[in-house]
Order: sequence, then C-alpha cells, then structure tokens
Amino acid sequence: MSPRTSPEALRALLGPVLHEEAVRYAEARTGAGRAHAERQVQECLRYLHLVSSHPDRLGGLFLPVEQDIDEIWHYLILQTREYRALCEERLPGRFFIHHRSIGYQDYQAEPGRERAAEEALRWIPLYCAEFGPLDEGVLPHWTIVRFLHENLGLSLAEISALDAAPQPQPEPASAG
Repeated sequence: MSPRTSPEALRALLGPVLHEEAVRYAEARTGAGRAHAERQVQECLRYLHLVSSHPDRLGGLFLPVEQDIDEIWHYLILQTREYRALCEERLPGRFFIHHRSIGYQDYQAEPGRERAAEEALRWIPLYCAEFGPLDEGVLPHWTIVRFLHENLGLSLAEISALDAAPQPQPEPASAG
C-alpha cells in the first residue's frame, strides 16, 4: 500500500509561507519541537484532505484527531482568504470545509457508542489508502489509532489492514 498523496504534496497545499506559519504556530502553542509541529500540521492537512475527498462518508463526524490538530485547523480557518482557497481550489473536493463544534460527551450521546465506534474506525482504511500504512508518527495525533494500539494491543500493521465497515446494502425487491 503506497501513498497516493505525499507529505510534499500536502505541504504544497498551503504553500511555503502559510505552511511555515502553521508550523511555527503549532511549535509555539505546544512547546514541542519543530519535527513534532511539522507532523501536527501534516496530520491536520491529512484530516482535511480526507474530509474533502469523502464528504459523503466523513462529513459531520466527530474529529478523530487530538485537540492540537483541531487547534491548527482553527488557525488555518482564521487565515480566511488562504483557508477558502485551500478548501475550494486545492483540496480534492473543492468545497469549503466548515468546522462543527460538539463536545465529546454530547457526541457520544448523539449517535450511541456503537455508531461512534464505527464512525471512528471509518477513517482508518481511507487514511491508509490515501497516505500509506500507519506509522509511529500518527499515534500522538489520531485518537482511534492510539486507542487500538495502546489499549487493544493491535500493531500498526494490523490497524492499517482494517477494512472499511461494510456499507448497508438495500434489500432486494421481491418479485411478487
């Protein structure tokens, strides 16, 4: 499984100036080193790329990423002209990605635990198909991946191999 979208292609979505600003923002906000901040920006762009590519499957779902990634998204949204261009001209879906704020407790009450789990797992095969197998670098940023790895003991290779949940099939029409 090789990536269709490289880290370089993701950086190019922002352009060098906005990418550097976002990395510096992440670095200053978290106090993490530059490499960690660059990965945070990369995972934020991967998140936005997936939402843009699969609005029918991922739109409106609870954020599967950590708060630090969400904060980078907020930072990008505040760069209004550049964010609009990113969404409408550079990301594959070519539509404005709105931010929907809902607390985790409210979200859990809304769809129920089983549906929340299915929605969280929905991201993994789409992520791997677009960006390649999961690596250690995703663990601090993607909540569901870290949970499966640390709490359930799944290897990153096993998590990367998870298939998308089967989509409900319509019942065949009866001939009668």
